[in-house]
Amino acid sequence: MKKKWLYASLIAFTAFAVTQTAMAAGDDSARIIKATVTPDADNAGLVLPSGFKALQVADGIGKARHIAVTAKGDIYVKLQRTKDGKGILLLKDTNGDGKADNITGFGNFNGTGITIKNDYLYASSDSEVFRYKLDAQQQVVNKTAPEKIITGLLFRRQHESKSIVLDNNGNIYVNIGAPSNSCQEQDRQKGSKGKYPCPLLDYAAGIWQFKADKPGQNFTEGTRYATGLRNVVGLDWNNTNNQLFVMQHGRDGLFDMFPEYYNEQQGAELPAECLYALKQGDDAGWPYIYYDQLQKNKMVAPEYGGDGKKTGGEKAINPIYAFPGHLAPNGLLFYTGTMFPEKYRNGAFIAFHGSWNRSPQQQGYFVAFVPFKDGKPAGEWEIFANNFALADKIVSTGEAKHRPCGLAQGPDGSLYVSDDVTGRIYRIIYQ
Repeated sequence: MKKKWLYASLIAFTAFAVTQTAMAAGDDSARIIKATVTPDADNAGLVLPSGFKALQVADGIGKARHIAVTAKGDIYVKLQRTKDGKGILLLKDTNGDGKADNITGFGNFNGTGITIKNDYLYASSDSEVFRYKLDAQQQVVNKTAPEKIITGLLFRRQHESKSIVLDNNGNIYVNIGAPSNSCQEQDRQKGSKGKYPCPLLDYAAGIWQFKADKPGQNFTEGTRYATGLRNVVGLDWNNTNNQLFVMQHGRDGLFDMFPEYYNEQQGAELPAECLYALKQGDDAGWPYIYYDQLQKNKMVAPEYGGDGKKTGGEKAINPIYAFPGHLAPNGLLFYTGTMFPEKYRNGAFIAFHGSWNRSPQQQGYFVAFVPFKDGKPAGEWEIFANNFALADKIVSTGEAKHRPCGLAQGPDGSLYVSDDVTGRIYRIIYQ
């Protein structure tokens, strides 16, 4: 008994000594030495698997889109619309209780994308990409004068967000969404035929690759890495495969515009929200085809002669996973931490934002999980974190109290989720 007491005392003293040493040295890392935080009594309103808990890190900060967490535990948040003139927020927890008690901001531009790589913070507006140098404490040193890495990206008021991710070889990938539903002659008009060839594919509806360390690149200097992707908001680099993975927002309006071919239920369920593993030169087939997860096949779009039965897209790639339609995947993260149980290691978390184009009843507003093995899906998807909307039945997106958007992994293996309705940041832990 005495030995156990001495051992416990030694651990406690060592933790205290390490914290005091770090604080005396002015080391910001002292803030994250605390190994555990107290979850909220109601898990911040979330429904989670057994053993998982959650706490609200912050709320009311603005339309929080994508997020990035530093090795020190600080959170950078990209705001879709600036708040008080700031488009990027820095959230700090100075007392180790898991709550952000110091919030500052910088960057006077709207947008969605944000990520950290090689001591730089990268952030995107709806038409440009910037980078900020980070110091040893991973604090931005050039808040008012970031490097402008990429300019001239298409900006139109439909699918305008520019999501970004970097690989391990000095490249940055940018989504350029199509300013269209299905490249019709008259966008979203019943019976309007699709343009062939679709001119949007020359400068949108795909992923473009640029150099991550070269300032002043124009859109024309980029490489069209993959095409036929209507709109990608959630994307991540999978280090197991050393490959880019993306979640596409599927097209709208099958029932609304083509009721002769699709019933209301099919309009709600189709087409699939697709997870793609991309290689340079890949074509996912938009706008000419869509993927039907019920028939498990690529189908010719009705604007191009399809009727819900005709297959096509022989040269288009297949998704590696397909989800029900109109869930709106806005975040993708491959989990590499050790806090969560083994089944989650290297698997994919997806934040489904919920879509206006789903009837008769809305679905989504949850974080899903797909197990992976050897870089490929290895089991059925499941809802991991639910009840963001705080409502059992929703008939319009405006009824959702919170909508998950961005995902990030903390230095201890926590999973962070952003909400772009009230600007809430969640932290999910496993105890």
